[in-house]
Amino acid sequence: MEKTATGKAYVFGANIDTDQIYPGRFVELTDVEDVAKHAMEGADPDFVKKFNKGDIIVASTNFGCGSSREHAAITLKAVGVGAVLAESFGRIFYRNSINLGVPLLVCPGIDKIVASGQVLTVNIETGQITNETTGEAAQAQPMSEYVMNILASGGIKPMIKSQLEMQR
Repeated sequence: MEKTATGKAYVFGANIDTDQIYPGRFVELTDVEDVAKHAMEGADPDFVKKFNKGDIIVASTNFGCGSSREHAAITLKAVGVGAVLAESFGRIFYRNSINLGVPLLVCPGIDKIVASGQVLTVNIETGQITNETTGEAAQAQPMSEYVMNILASGGIKPMIKSQLEMQR
């Protein structure tokens, strides 16, 4: 995991649910490249056409609410989201995303100081966010050392696998 993410912001509102992140009609897809083609399709049908690996999603409250399907987190990892910044997250979505190595940062008011298309730099480790377009800064809540270890490992499975190999 990169300790910083720099990319264009895509701003969404409140209550973006998992079906908007990854529409349920595609749950039978198993190839990661096929899954990535449908990222954020329920909220912005042209998202994947505009998105570049490392870009950043910004939202208001309750991002990832709804179904507990892992598909929403899988599609964000598959498309290469640099980070997701929001005032709050759906609890199960948050855990699924962290477990897959997708950085989610809680940052109150972030959707009010960022507009779609602006360039952000996010320090995943410290939570420092800089809007490169406007010069404004914000501070996300720091993540625990445990969560940072999961992200640095690329997800919970690679982290545990590494820990088990070190014990041998």
